[in-house]
Amino acid sequence: MTTTRTVYAAAAATGIKPGTLRVRLHRGTLTRHGHDHQGRALVGLHELQPAPTVNVA
Repeated sequence: MTTTRTVYAAAAATGIKPGTLRVRLHRGTLTRHGHDHQGRALVGLHELQPAPTVNVA
């Protein structure tokens, strides 16, 4: 089963900025999996890679 979240919840889970996710939805590189009851777009977490962490020495 696919785990879907709103753009802001997906951003919090992956570390990717919400604006980046919205742009990817608009460009079609990220699949929209419907809307929640408040009309917010749902995205699948399986399509997202967590943002890389930067180690500063």
